[in-house]
Amino acid sequence: MASEQEVAAVGKILVNPKQDLTTRFRALFTLRNVGGPEAIEWISQTFVDDSALLKHELAYCLGQMQDERAIPTLETVLKDITQEPMVRHEAGEALGAIGNLEVLDILKEYSEDPVIEPPWGTLFTTLTSANHKTPCMLSICPVQLKPRFICEEHTFPTCQWPSKVAETCQLAVRRLEWLISGGDQNGEEGTDGNPYCSVDPAPPAQRKTVPELRTQLLDESLPLFERYRAMFALRNLGTEEAVLALGDGLQCSSALFRHEIGYVLGQIQHPASIPQLQAALELDGENAMVRHECAEALGSIGKEECMKILERYRKDAERVVKESCEVALDMLEYENGTQFQYADGLLRLQGEQ
Repeated sequence: MASEQEVAAVGKILVNPKQDLTTRFRALFTLRNVGGPEAIEWISQTFVDDSALLKHELAYCLGQMQDERAIPTLETVLKDITQEPMVRHEAGEALGAIGNLEVLDILKEYSEDPVIEPPWGTLFTTLTSANHKTPCMLSICPVQLKPRFICEEHTFPTCQWPSKVAETCQLAVRRLEWLISGGDQNGEEGTDGNPYCSVDPAPPAQRKTVPELRTQLLDESLPLFERYRAMFALRNLGTEEAVLALGDGLQCSSALFRHEIGYVLGQIQHPASIPQLQAALELDGENAMVRHECAEALGSIGKEECMKILERYRKDAERVVKESCEVALDMLEYENGTQFQYADGLLRLQGEQ
């Protein structure tokens, strides 16, 4: 049991922007493991940081702690449109993870989040026509497979897509409705248990064959919640066949969905997923949140080839990708080393005494 002074010492490391990001990450996960109101307060204070990656992980940890005292902070972050979408998304998911029904109204409100963003990354091009001589931003909608030009001269042809925040809140509402129906009581019959002890945004689907689950996973006509259920059922199986089926999800249209695929592949840590994770990380124009999750997954797998991939992208132009590679390399060092635990904030304090 950590003392209040020890929690404060670890908290001061977390909030200090002069500390290495990898050290701050280890402090964060130490606080998550310790839990309690003091840990929540230190984590909450850090949402003023300028690292979207770190703030995303702050929200993730608050959700995994499932402590209702974190709800006010998470609601504030979700409402704050000046926060990066990946941070707001994680705050919405965390509110669903905590499972208190009092947040149902705010989750329903932000299920129609007004912030619109492309699910793929932004590409830049120059159109050289008589009527257009300036650089124009081009993004591709993978649903309608049409370009969207945004500049002073053009606003065509457009298509609308739900934001990560909206999709996340829709999933969180479905999870709470599932809890209301009693779905969490002793688990659902005919499903495999979660071997990773994580609080997931959807329960696993009923036990089926891998081809059946793959079909459900990739069927974009189904509600996202049902596809997530197939995703977590495949994750729980953890076989090479299941891993390869999950990797196919990295081609789907929703950036939120693709990012979650990266996350579960990192949990499984199966080397069969390395080629697909590498391809997503290297894909020009891929959403930074997806690339970040694939980088961290490669760090979790911990193979030498993963290290070589991450080393190439640790200077990436996208800050969240660059920082993810730094964190992933630290995680890879832990996976291949003799350190007792990754969340070693308290051990480091003892070593300094």
